Amino acid sequence: MNAPPLLSELEENISQLPLDEQLLLIERLSHRIRANFSAKTDMDTQLSEMAADPEIQREIQEIEREFSVTEQDGLSD
Repeated sequence: MNAPPLLSELEENISQLPLDEQLLLIERLSHRIRANFSAKTDMDTQLSEMAADPEIQREIQEIEREFSVTEQDGLSD
């Protein structure tokens, strides 16, 4: 499988680094990926908790009731 040109260029540049710097780069990248994954997981958890919150569900129902009048305006999505 052919890598996109940018990835091929990065790989070539990385291969020119000394081994200890390649390892340092891998560690830094893996740390960044874990942090980003953790942040996304935390946000997904928070959104799930909000969606299950009865108070938020009541507020959403109230907003839907308030805007139900506009559904009769004859405009389509």
